[in-house]
Amino acid sequence: MSREPDVVLVTGGSSGIGRALARAWARRGARVFATSRRPDAMAPFDVPGIEPLALDVTDPASIDAAVARVLASAGRIDVLVNNAGYGMVVPMLLGTPDALRRQLETNVVGPAALVRAVAPGMVARGHGLIVNVGSVSGVLATPFAGAYCASKAALHAISDAMRMELAPLGVAVVMLQPGAVRSGFGDAALAGVGDLDLAGSPYEPVRASIEQRATSSQDGAMDADVFAERVVALLARANPPSVIRMGRHSVLMPLLRWLLPVRVTDRILSRRFGLGTLRPAGRGDRDAS
Repeated sequence: MSREPDVVLVTGGSSGIGRALARAWARRGARVFATSRRPDAMAPFDVPGIEPLALDVTDPASIDAAVARVLASAGRIDVLVNNAGYGMVVPMLLGTPDALRRQLETNVVGPAALVRAVAPGMVARGHGLIVNVGSVSGVLATPFAGAYCASKAALHAISDAMRMELAPLGVAVVMLQPGAVRSGFGDAALAGVGDLDLAGSPYEPVRASIEQRATSSQDGAMDADVFAERVVALLARANPPSVIRMGRHSVLMPLLRWLLPVRVTDRILSRRFGLGTLRPAGRGDRDAS
């Protein structure tokens, strides 16, 4: 008997990695539901088998409605790709509690809620695949992106627990940790920096470095479609890897964290993002005297 095509739900499927993963799954014959908060604004797909779907991962009612619609239309969900998210770029001293909550709600609470909505059906059938899209920034934190790095580190930890808890029930959990992959991530992060008021703050002299951090994920970035094709090929295996790292710096950044002393990585990253130019208040006067 021929196997029925997989039913795949991809959150954050309107652009970047999510859109590329949706297209890669569809090329393999899957029926793909690609979600966005505004599917009417989603650019048309050039691959058959992809259906736009409204979903806000921070809204429980939206999650329930989207999952119900997929189940009513396709009868099941074989693969969940938790890709929706964003990156807040701001010095931790200047980030507000509400902004931190929004970052965690989108990048951590939302994916966990999607798993709670989808995984019971997988468990009932005895098979399924959950792919949580983290980041190598969740392995090695960088200046000016502490909230984003924290959200991805939390997603990594949750994924580790899910993997062990769901494996005996037939559900595989894969942690995807991309490096630099071409997307609109940098533009969105840079737009947020543009709204950042640094006047009078100790970080005003390094605004250019903060902007550099916002766009650094696009330096030498891997093509998103190439990335997605390779990732989906690994995910389609009978026993996919537990962790997939791909894209520029996807191996280097974890190695820096694991092999070098913390003081050394701090020095490297501080220099990379201009923190070496900052001085404590009054230091200049004392040095001059």
